[in-house]
Amino acid sequence: MSSTGELLQKLQEGGGDEALRGLYALDGSDASLEKGRERAVRVVRAFEAEFGARPQAALFSGPGRTEIGGNHTDHQHGRVLCGSVDLDMLACAAPNGTDLVRIRSEGYPALEVDLRDLKVREEEKNSSPALVRGVAARLVELGCRPAGFDAYVTSTVLSGSGLSSSAAYEILVATIVDCFFGGGTLDPVERAKVGQYAENVYFGKPCGLMDQMGSSVGGAVAIDFADPAAPVVKKVEYDFTRSGHALCIVDTGSCHADLTDDYADITREMGAVAARFGEKFLRDVDEGAFRAALPQLREECGDRAVLRAMHFFEEDRRAEQEAEALEQGDFDAFLALVDQSGLSSALNLQNTWSAAAPQQQAIPVALAVGRELLGGSGAIRVHGGGFAGTIQAFVPNGKLETFRRGMEELLGPGMCHILHIRPHGGCVVLK
Repeated sequence: MSSTGELLQKLQEGGGDEALRGLYALDGSDASLEKGRERAVRVVRAFEAEFGARPQAALFSGPGRTEIGGNHTDHQHGRVLCGSVDLDMLACAAPNGTDLVRIRSEGYPALEVDLRDLKVREEEKNSSPALVRGVAARLVELGCRPAGFDAYVTSTVLSGSGLSSSAAYEILVATIVDCFFGGGTLDPVERAKVGQYAENVYFGKPCGLMDQMGSSVGGAVAIDFADPAAPVVKKVEYDFTRSGHALCIVDTGSCHADLTDDYADITREMGAVAARFGEKFLRDVDEGAFRAALPQLREECGDRAVLRAMHFFEEDRRAEQEAEALEQGDFDAFLALVDQSGLSSALNLQNTWSAAAPQQQAIPVALAVGRELLGGSGAIRVHGGGFAGTIQAFVPNGKLETFRRGMEELLGPGMCHILHIRPHGGCVVLK
């Protein structure tokens, strides 16, 4: 492991370029590599300014993730396709010889967690210290002996973008602890489960495993939640840089506040349909039996519940087909499936706008304008939970600037973010 001074020297002399190119220069440009290198140098220098020079230190990355397929399928034990992106949390960290974890995240107050007390704290719920304590607690259960470390963190993961900044943070912390105190032996799937545990038990959010898996594994990841306690995880082998398309996440400027009921209604209504067949989750319902019972289900559960169940069966199947298309190198088939996913979310799932605020339909407007800009090429869909927030588009490289400009004329400067599916999940960048 290098000192902070040696890290700086390696970065400035190009010793970290290979790793940085695989994380931040997926467009192949020297400009992107230089930007990534400058950011890494800045983080190491910020660490030294905050904590002083250290004889042992390393650089770590925890990426954001994007949902590619499987919109609202995971809570029904369905299948999803997700991927890590080249927006991340980058940290310089070093052991400090104490039992204290001290983290300074750019733009936020410094935090301190005493590892001698790893009990759940109610007053820490919904906070970063809860995630740190939860990650450490779970790693102790797995046989690791975490100790104190200092870290300086900077993030490009967009808040409220559906890219899951909390998962990126969990994976970042787990990677740091595993590197310093666990011998780097924790595999990406187990690391994702550690993050989920921290978020469920310590942070207080009953999330599934998709976010953490997308951040931890890297590239495109297919997950089958038939058994949520032991999901089947498969890394999909496909090089998105060869697709001729860029991934755009477009912020519609709409707010997620007060949408809890909208999200809960999806789960409740899908569950109500499942209950008519004596099941808790739609994944356990025979689709043929569901189709045969449509007249009765409309009367008993309501039309919206029926449409949302139809979305589940189709979307669950689509997520698997998307992964297969990528593995076969058939990007056109993949794009067609992504587009179908978007149409199903809008028409059947109905999560592009809230019935409680019908005058606010930023996502449908963005999708409509985006489709016009794509002109029958690429693919476009709602991204994540829906009702507000972001949309996702795969845009041909030749139309990228036109698409970006058109979206930002509609929504404002800086609202269209051009990303890449990066092949690496949470990782040690340089040590």
